[in-house]
Amino acid sequence: MSNLQQSATNNPPPTITIKNLMSGDSVKNKFEEILGKNANAFISSVTTLATTTSLRDCDPMSVLTCAITAATLNLQVNQTLGQAYIIPYKGKNGLVAQFQLGWKGYLALAMRTGQFKRINVSPVYEGQFKNHDIVTGDMDFTGEKKSDKVVGYVSFFRLQNDFEKTLYMTVEEVRKHGEKYSKSFSFQGSVWATNFDAMAQKTVLKLLLSRYAPLSVELQTAVLADQSVIKPTSDDSLDFSSYEYVDNSDDNFKPVDKNFDATPTQKSDLKPDKSFENEAPKPANGKLM
Repeated sequence: MSNLQQSATNNPPPTITIKNLMSGDSVKNKFEEILGKNANAFISSVTTLATTTSLRDCDPMSVLTCAITAATLNLQVNQTLGQAYIIPYKGKNGLVAQFQLGWKGYLALAMRTGQFKRINVSPVYEGQFKNHDIVTGDMDFTGEKKSDKVVGYVSFFRLQNDFEKTLYMTVEEVRKHGEKYSKSFSFQGSVWATNFDAMAQKTVLKLLLSRYAPLSVELQTAVLADQSVIKPTSDDSLDFSSYEYVDNSDDNFKPVDKNFDATPTQKSDLKPDKSFENEAPKPANGKLM
């Protein structure tokens, strides 16, 4: 047992849980160093999440490293806010937690840099897309909406120096992207299945930012950490050494979908965890999206 885990309690139980790990002095000090006076509220939020969902069965250190990453990025692990998520994955050695950003998290990180004058992501409905100038890259979305059918997704940013870029992907292009990079794409109950809209918006925004935007240190960290199991340098350390992209690995990882169905109002044979009823981006890709 590591010194870090032993510090969670004077008389540690046979099995270390995320609850007693989060109550350790070294862990509390780490969050206070990052978040200051907001540390206790953040710890309480993560502890509640990790003890009332399938995360309670995950490797506690994998949950903790995800929580520290979210705190470092100053993003809330809250399903209502949709900024960041901690998702359980089933691997050959048991359950592990994976860190994921929502599209709202990417927006927040981008706006914090002060380099973006405007940034947006949106579904595109039938009739709205009119033209794409392949020379200038300009796109025209001023067409009249003909129906509620979503035909694509668009992301856009304009920097303070007026450099701007737009990325548009049809629904079919997003679907093929998900099929290519996400092992969970075809799983019943995955967010690709239950909340395709959220995953599609995240995909086009992340692709746009990672390809064309100036990435701050925070955004670089976010892109690297997104959809990964975050590995500490050692069992005694709260510093990170590597990212393992479980959704695109060959290590038999599989999302625990039945407990993390993001949209339980949709028909499914899987029973959702009620604490994850909101938009919760799910495994998509082990590479830059």
